[in-house]
Amino acid sequence: MNIYQISFKNLYRNPLTTALNVMLVAFGVGILCILLLASKQIESKLEQNAKDIDLVVGAKGSPLQLILSSIYHIDFPTGNISVADAEPIMHNPMVKRAVPLALGDSYEGFRIAGTDSAFIQLYQLELGSGKYWKDDLEVNIGSTVAKTTGLKVGDRFYGAHGLDGNGDEHKHHMYMVTGILKARGNVTDDLILTNVGSVYKMHEAEGAEEHEPTGHHEEKEINDKEITAILIQYRSPMSVVLFPRMVNKNTNMQAASPAMESARLFSLIGIGLDTLKYFAFLIMAISGLSIFISLYNSMKEKKYDLALMRCLGASKGKLFFHVVLEAIAVTLIGSCLGILIGHAAVQIIGFYQESAQARLTGNYFIQEELYLILAGLIIGLVASIIPALQVYRVDIAKTLSKS
Repeated sequence: MNIYQISFKNLYRNPLTTALNVMLVAFGVGILCILLLASKQIESKLEQNAKDIDLVVGAKGSPLQLILSSIYHIDFPTGNISVADAEPIMHNPMVKRAVPLALGDSYEGFRIAGTDSAFIQLYQLELGSGKYWKDDLEVNIGSTVAKTTGLKVGDRFYGAHGLDGNGDEHKHHMYMVTGILKARGNVTDDLILTNVGSVYKMHEAEGAEEHEPTGHHEEKEINDKEITAILIQYRSPMSVVLFPRMVNKNTNMQAASPAMESARLFSLIGIGLDTLKYFAFLIMAISGLSIFISLYNSMKEKKYDLALMRCLGASKGKLFFHVVLEAIAVTLIGSCLGILIGHAAVQIIGFYQESAQARLTGNYFIQEELYLILAGLIIGLVASIIPALQVYRVDIAKTLSKS
């Protein structure tokens, strides 16, 4: 029987102790894995969805709420702004691109966003099938919308009032799907896009006289009306300082920076994440102490067996390696089990999340997971050093004479 078989036989001989140590390591690694996967995915989603958007202008209120509603589409808007007030902002010399947003309706929980072709350019969207919307009540749907709802090019549907999918349907007009967008891995996969005029038309009183059936009159349609927000791209870096201050001081609107608000949001989340991380580190430290105690007691009980092994030709180095191997086996199994627990937990969390835009997935792997396994192995190595030295220094003659 070789040293590997002996080490694993010892683990099987004390199944309860081995299982306890494995589970302690697994829980510690599992919690850290959940935190890493969740924070990395949230950070990635924040970055992808806010990419190339320098500023959001909307109604006064919470800047964070404005960002969440206009970029991430996971909150309700702070209100509406008039087109008359918005147009000078959109045509300001410091603005390279201004994208209007008109929100208010949804379909099966997916938001319907009134906008224009600048939105397509901003997010660099491409069609998977069909054509871009052109006339009123024509829509392009994101890949997730198409997959979840089963809508195809040519299908028609009623929009519902409100942004949570529980509002009353607008039965007097139907949207028609003219195109399905390619997956982009960001919030656009979960949106239904149309022109601003369609949103106005949908909120007309039922039976009211319709506008002419073309999307080319959008400029005329939106006069004296309102939109929800404007997504802004700056023309030059100087605008970062000047433009938000100008909007906040000289208009009845507010300007919110996605970078600043996302950082603030992540710092708020980070307080809770840090607390859980410390808890996970504590569990892993306890697991290391438990492994140390179990190995130390086990070596004391097996002194005679170890002395016999020395007499049969086992070297001090082999016995030292035997003890270290036991500890590393426990932490390796626990670490791998913890990684599996972490991914399964994140997948379950994502399944029960209401918001599709912020949904987490367990099918997401990061390099830091390898560091968690390495950390587990280091804990096992450290925990085994003293018991292994105890074995290394065993006095054969003295041990056998006492037995």
